[in-house]
Amino acid sequence: MVTVRGWVTHLRSSGKVAFVVMRDGTGTLQCVVVRTQVAADVWEQFSRLTLETSLSVTGAVRAEPRAPGGYEMGVAGIEILGTSPIDYPIQPKEHGIDFLMDNRHLWLRSSRQVAIMRVRHEIEQAIHDFFYEREFVHVDTPILTAAIGERSGLFQTEYFDEGFAYLAQTGQLYGEAAAAALGRIYTFGPTFRAEKSKTRRHLTEFWMIEPEMAFYDTNDNMQLQEDMLVYIVRRVLDRRQSELVELERDVSKLERVRGPFPRIEYSDAVSALQAKGSEIAWGDDLGAEDESLLVADHETPVFVCNYPKAAKAFYMKENPADPRTVLCDDCLAPEGYGEIIGGSQREDDYDKLLARIHEEGLPADAYGWYLDLRRYGSFVHSGYGLGLERTVAWICGTPHIRECIAFPRMMHRLRP
Repeated sequence: MVTVRGWVTHLRSSGKVAFVVMRDGTGTLQCVVVRTQVAADVWEQFSRLTLETSLSVTGAVRAEPRAPGGYEMGVAGIEILGTSPIDYPIQPKEHGIDFLMDNRHLWLRSSRQVAIMRVRHEIEQAIHDFFYEREFVHVDTPILTAAIGERSGLFQTEYFDEGFAYLAQTGQLYGEAAAAALGRIYTFGPTFRAEKSKTRRHLTEFWMIEPEMAFYDTNDNMQLQEDMLVYIVRRVLDRRQSELVELERDVSKLERVRGPFPRIEYSDAVSALQAKGSEIAWGDDLGAEDESLLVADHETPVFVCNYPKAAKAFYMKENPADPRTVLCDDCLAPEGYGEIIGGSQREDDYDKLLARIHEEGLPADAYGWYLDLRRYGSFVHSGYGLGLERTVAWICGTPHIRECIAFPRMMHRLRP
């Protein structure tokens, strides 16, 4: 006899035989209650069960290929641990997305959401393992900062007598300082963008993985990105097949994610997009539709390299071959998922970096410590940021990233 504790997900009964499907956080188990083979109080306990009742079930487990998980339990005893009203909000029927988001704390219990969270966990662990195997050091960087790294909107708050502090848009600037001490590092934490965007690719709070590598140029940087994505996809394919089945993901598309990834110069990308009917002009950043058009003929992610300086952040290295551009890349996922990584070689020339700070109208005094990295032993270095939720969405085949984090924060959603 074994005892399993969990929550009811499905119930049905013929009057003589009853089936209880329960989950315990590790998987699902079908339990069979035969009325003539159990005590009267056990059958009475079954009659009190409702969706999401927490319970303890005791019985004998046997292989049953038709059952969820391949096993079922012949029930000998049932103990109700926590009752659940019959009007549990998430019923086995269609619900509108706003209703589901309002009840996100309960929606998380559904099999699809559980599968997404498990894939997310696998991706997170794969990232840590990838960098650990390559002797990168994990560094934690501040969430509250006085210096900004990107042009997008900022969340700000009063910070004692120091004026305003900002919720970090990126840990990159601090990561660069750590790379000068440790060589190769990565940060992994929440970032915040106060952009008034409602697209399926945007959250106001999301998680980002940001490695910084001393003595890596832009080509080394792209190679590391490619290696990491191939590693992550292979890891999910190896370890999360049942979750991908639950999500009805076409794994054949993931199986084709192998290097080398195509590398397309920004200028060539603009020409290709114009030939496909896009109205993009040289100097514009790529929009979501442009990104989808560009990767439509590719089965792997695609790098777009060396964007115009005016379209990118101040810290990116000027391209010696074309000073109008910077040494950077966006890695675009296939199947229309768009940019999942943005990376660049960092500007290591003190005077050029200071000039860019002035051009952007940024307060130079807030970046004194950042400029010191170029004053005291400057070095070639590169890094990138991978958006975790966008990567999870792509690998899971989920159309909107709001399902790829347990409690999404969006422009019009702060609860639950």
